[in-house]
This record gives sequence, structure tokens and C-alpha cells, in this order.
Amino acid sequence: MPPPVPLAPFRPRLFSALQGYDRDRFLHDLGAGLTVGVVALPLAMAFAIASGLKPEAGLWTAIIAGLIISLLGGSNVQIGGPAGAFIVIVYGIIERYGLANLLISTACAGVLLFAMGLLRLGRLVRYVPVSIVIGFTNGIAVLIAASQVKDWLGLDVARMPADFFAQLRTIGGNLHSFNPHAFALGLACFVGLFAWPRMWSARLPQRLTGDVPGLKEASEVGARVPGPIVALVTLTLAAWYFALPVETIGSRFGGIPSGLPAFALPDFSWATVKLLVTPTITIALLGAIESLLCARVADQLSSLPRHDPNQELMAQGIANFVVPFFGGMPATGTIARTVTNIRSGASTPIAGVIHALAIAVVVLAAAPLALLVPLSVLAGILVFTAWNMGEWREFAHLRKYSTHYRVLMLGTFALTVIFDLTVAVQVGLVTACVLFIQKMSSLFSVEPVPREDGILRYTLYGSLFFGATAKVDPIVQAVEAAPPGADVVLDALHLVHLDTSGLDALRQLHKAILLRQGTLRIENLQQQPREVIERAGFSTELAQHLASEEVAA
Repeated sequence: MPPPVPLAPFRPRLFSALQGYDRDRFLHDLGAGLTVGVVALPLAMAFAIASGLKPEAGLWTAIIAGLIISLLGGSNVQIGGPAGAFIVIVYGIIERYGLANLLISTACAGVLLFAMGLLRLGRLVRYVPVSIVIGFTNGIAVLIAASQVKDWLGLDVARMPADFFAQLRTIGGNLHSFNPHAFALGLACFVGLFAWPRMWSARLPQRLTGDVPGLKEASEVGARVPGPIVALVTLTLAAWYFALPVETIGSRFGGIPSGLPAFALPDFSWATVKLLVTPTITIALLGAIESLLCARVADQLSSLPRHDPNQELMAQGIANFVVPFFGGMPATGTIARTVTNIRSGASTPIAGVIHALAIAVVVLAAAPLALLVPLSVLAGILVFTAWNMGEWREFAHLRKYSTHYRVLMLGTFALTVIFDLTVAVQVGLVTACVLFIQKMSSLFSVEPVPREDGILRYTLYGSLFFGATAKVDPIVQAVEAAPPGADVVLDALHLVHLDTSGLDALRQLHKAILLRQGTLRIENLQQQPREVIERAGFSTELAQHLASEEVAA
């Protein structure tokens, strides 16, 4: 029987992070958690609305999933919740399958994510080429921005299609309903989010504040206030005070419930689950990639212990399995909120727990105030998020990279925009494998050595695998062109790898040599090729033939 697959232990990082926990660390976590909670509040609503859901779906996902991921995850500082990358995916699933099936897909994706972590597949995500990651990230950013044009311009469109080009046609066909007030609010939000952190940069306060008492301290406080909250509050007050004719959360959704969400079981059935394989895999794949990439970024920005990818996937799986029972949306690790958490001084998952509790307090205490928030302001926040999400400099730097890199990045980007993420990643990975095989095959070579006493000598370099077996054909052709009885010697000192297809090519070469009454010798074998040849019995075949030749002589 084959040995059992070793399962990953279930060890949440919270347990080890709390060792030696003291008041000073708690205060840092408290400040970081409150800061991230303030940042997450508008984003959670904006992500849900952009995904075709009610704003409370994003808020309760940030609360429930954020709490679970912090309690059970494998990172000290990872913040979980609804993410911008899911907007396009969720919107497309709702359009095609409906809300009920989105909940089922999310729960099934949670099971799949947990299984991936349990089976120690967390590290496999690192094998996804960075060109594919950048390609689909930029593609998703473009799709997020396109999906927000309707609300930014205040267009009178009942329902936006999920397809990118259909969205462009819909926007173009409804430009006559352009609302300048909505556009002005969205533009002010977008510009303000760019300007806010620069207003409180280190140089500006020092130049302007001088020795004015209290002004420097006020500038330091202002630097800590998240830009999205400033934009949300100020522009909502402006729209309310001037009674601007713009669509708000209240006018579209009727309000946000101020009570706890109701627990409801989705209507599971095996027939439905089978129909939802594609959206389930899409949610699980994107959730795994996003969360583990976010955790890797967190590792690079902090000196805390590195994350456990398998534990992180298990926590993401539990969170995504639970949130659909409360009407939530898919959740994953979020880079912007995690970076904010790190820069605010967080050191343990307690900061993530506080972030979730802070959002819950605001939702339960101040939900009616959200009725006044203009949708164009949320659109401005999302367009800004999409801008920060994309790796736009990579397009300008493409000429510096190989053709391999350019094909993968541009192909994944185009497929993400034109089709969807699943198609883009699948085609991207297949293309990456094909290009890798082509590259590796080009590294294998067969170099002839000048003949001595009628012996054909060749030196093998690189890896003789299924993609490079054709390069053995010239040796066969040389044997067939040589006089009968020609011997062949292969110097395998530089042959670093041999697979079964490569072994079969060597066997076919041996057969061709035997037909010409010659012999084959393979010299200086490295460990891996020698083990393959010995295990297959080919070394015995070569030795027996050489022995019979010597006896005959």
C-alpha cells in the first residue's frame, strides 16, 4: 500500500502569537485594528454594491470572515474580508447562476480551500508565474473600473451586464442620462484620495507648520485618518447639505439593517453542486491566490514570523463556508487592509479581531447614516482601488522582459478582460507549461565529438525529457549512415535529468545500433539518470549486449 498523504496540522497562528503578549502589544493591536476597521467600512459596502449585492453583504462578510480568518489563520497580520478581485467574479456568477447559487458556490469553495490546506497544497500557489498574476490582476482592475463608470456618471441603467464589451455598449447607449452632480462627486472623491496622503507627507507639514503650537500634532493626526473615510463623510455631507440629485444607498437599497444577520441554510443538492463546479473552482482558485499573495507581501513588510500557507488556506476555507449562511460574499486576504494593519503597528491576529468587532459596532450603531452615502462616491473609491490594484508600470517595462513573459502577461490580461478569470488562468498556466517545455528542450543538446577508430562519440547536455527526445534523432541518422558495426559512445557527464520518454529515446537508439551490428555505451552517468536506467533494466540490457560482443570477439 502507498504511504498515506501527510495532512497539515491545524495550528492557528493566534495561539503562538499570544505567547508573551502584554499590554503594550495590545495597545498597538488596538490602534491598528480600529484604523483598519475604519478603512474596511466603506470598502466593504462598495465591494458588495459593485458585485450586485446589498451593502450589508459586504459589511457582514468583513465582520464574520474577518473574525474567522484572524482567529484561525496562519498569519500574524493578515486581514480578511471582501476583496476587489472578487467583484467581477461575483457579479458574473449572479448574472448567470443567481444569488442562491452564489452562496452555494462560496460554501463549496470554502470546502475546497480547506481541503487544499489540509493536503498541504498551500505552497503550490507559489508556482503560478508572476506574469500570470500580474496579467489577471491588471485585467480585474480594468473590469472593476469599467463596472463603476455607470454610477460615477450617474447613468440611468437598471442592470449592467457582466460582459466587458456589453458594459461599454450599455454605457455608450445611456450617456444621454449623464448626471453632472454624480460625476463631480466621484471626481472629487478620486482626486481627494490621491491628494489626501500627500497633504500630510513628511515634508509638507514641516514646511507649513513651523513653530505654530499644536499644528504639527494636528498634521500627524490627520496623516493617520484614512482617506476613504474622509471622502465618504465629507462628500456625503456635501451631497446632503446641497440636496444634490444623486442616487444613494438609501434610494437604491432602502437602507442597511441595523440588527444581526439571520442564519439561513442555502438549498443544497448534489445536482446543483455539480452544475456549479466552474464558479466553485473560480472562487477557490482566486481566494487561494489572493490570500497567499497577500500573506507573502505581509511577510516582506514585517519582521514577524512568516505565515503558514496551509493554515491560512484552512482558515479561508472555514470563513468562506460560514459566510454564505449569513448572506455574505466570498472572502480572502486583502492587501490594502493588511498593509494598513502592518503600518499601524499590528503584531498579532488580535488586531484583525478588533477590526472585525469595530465594523460590527459601527454597523449596529450607525447603520441608518449609510442611507445618505452617494453611490458615485463609492464608485470613486472603487476606481481608486482599481488604480492602486493594477501593476500598470509592467506594461511600460514589457520590452525589458522575455517574449515568454510578454506572451503570458498580455495573454492573461486580454483573456481576463474578454472572457473571465478562470479561462485566463487556465489558458495562462497551459501556455506557461508549453513555453517552459519549449525553453527546457532548447537547453538540451547533443554535441558530436571527433571520431576515433570508427566510434561515434557524443556528449549529452541538459535534461533529456519528453520535450527534447527529437534531438536524439541525429544520432540515429548518423548510425544509419555509418558503416555496419559502428559503435556509439554517449558521454552523460553533463546529463542532469532523464525521464521515461528520454529513456525510451535511448532504447530506440540502442535498437537502431543493434540493427547495424554495433554497440552502445553510456559513460559518466549522474545519479538521477543512472537510477532511471537501472530501475528500468536498460543498464542490464546494455551490459548483456556488450558482454556477448566481447565473447564473440
